[in-house]
Amino acid sequence: MNIAVLVSGNGSNLQAISDADKKNELSGGKVLLVISDNPKAFALERAKKSGIKTVVLEKLAFQTREEYDEALIKTLKENNIELVVLAGFMRILTERFIDEYENRVLNIHPALLPSFKGANGIKDALKEGVKITGVTVHFVEKEVDSGPVILQKSVRVEENDTLDSLEEKIHRAEHEIYPKAIRLFVEGRLKIENKIVKIKEERKDVDKN
Repeated sequence: MNIAVLVSGNGSNLQAISDADKKNELSGGKVLLVISDNPKAFALERAKKSGIKTVVLEKLAFQTREEYDEALIKTLKENNIELVVLAGFMRILTERFIDEYENRVLNIHPALLPSFKGANGIKDALKEGVKITGVTVHFVEKEVDSGPVILQKSVRVEENDTLDSLEEKIHRAEHEIYPKAIRLFVEGRLKIENKIVKIKEERKDVDKN
């Protein structure tokens, strides 16, 4: 299955996904393309070092979100992409894009959705004094930070945690579960029923002898 990863910044989740790909841990999923709206994103350097094709669609080159997303769709189709993975992509996708790739766009959020939606999930959790936060991988729908939940992992918030230390723990959790969620998608084990993701059991080879 051909995968594209959309990025805007550092790309640590891209690195985790790429590393899983190299270890054949995506069950036939292959990261073929990395697209960034930021030409200075370090994620592009990560992709190049991993031998992954990169494309920059700079946001300033387009007058509207709709124009941008049409160019994005065109690029994905030209590369025969079947699954789109958002990894720190700092753009809100249009309804047109979501319709085109319905149930084929994954995102990771640094909180246990539906809690702490938005761009500051880690900071907001720390500010509210919660004892448990975490990360969520979900399908992308038209409403921001919504969509059926695929996997979640909890992270304990200690009394001495700072924003930096909590971010570090959150990122470790992200790097653990995002490749797993992608593998489940590639294996066809995710089924959405009434907005809830059901994970099918792993198929095991039957010994015919």
